[in-house]
Amino acid sequence: MTVKIKVYSDYVCPFCFLAKAPFEEAIEGKDVEVEWMPFELRPSPSLQLDPWNDPSKLSGWNSFIAPTAEKWGVNMKLPHMSPHPYTHVAFEGYHFAKEQGMGTEYNNRVFKAFFQEEQNIGEIEVLVKLAGEIGLDEEGFKEALVTRKYKEVQEKARQHADEEAQIMAVPTFVIGEERLQGAVSKEMFEKVLAQELGKVRAPSPNGMQCDSNGSC
Repeated sequence: MTVKIKVYSDYVCPFCFLAKAPFEEAIEGKDVEVEWMPFELRPSPSLQLDPWNDPSKLSGWNSFIAPTAEKWGVNMKLPHMSPHPYTHVAFEGYHFAKEQGMGTEYNNRVFKAFFQEEQNIGEIEVLVKLAGEIGLDEEGFKEALVTRKYKEVQEKARQHADEEAQIMAVPTFVIGEERLQGAVSKEMFEKVLAQELGKVRAPSPNGMQCDSNGSC
C-alpha cells in the first residue's frame, strides 16, 4: 500500500523551500503519494512579510537558513523585494495546474522563481509566464486568475488548513499518521517514512475477519 503525504507550505516561506530538497530526496523511489496543500502565512489584508525591514527575520536568515541551505546544498537567496507578495493568486494558479495534473511541477516552478530568481510571484503576468514554461495553457491559466475562478477553492483550502488540519506553522508534513513540522533533515524524513511504510506493509496479525456486527 501507498503512504499518503500532505505537505502544507507557502511559496514565500523560506523554511518551506529549504525543506523541499531533503524531503524530495527522502521520498525518491518510495511508495508514496504526495499532495501539496496551500497555506497562506499572511493572507490579505494582513500585513505582508517584509524580512528586509525586520531585524529578527534577517537575523534568522543569516544565522540558520543560509548556513543550513549551504550545508544541504540548497540554492536559495532572500528575494530583494519589500514587502514579499501575497500568495493567494499563486495558489489559485496551483489549483488550475493541479486540475491539469501538473500541480507538483507548478509548485516547484513557483518556489524556484521566488527563492532562486527573485521573481514577483504575486503578479499575474509572472505566474502566466511560469505556467507556460511548464507546459500549461497560458491563455486558460491567465483567464482563470483574472476571473478568480479558483478563489473559492483557495478559500476552502485555507479553511481546511486552519480549522480541519489545524496547521499552526509551515512547512508541516503529514506522513501517514505522523506529523513533522519545520525544516528537518533527510535522515528524519527517512526515519518517519520507514516507520509509516512498515505500518502499511505489515499484515494483520489475525488475518481477515468479521466482527460481531457482521462487518468484514
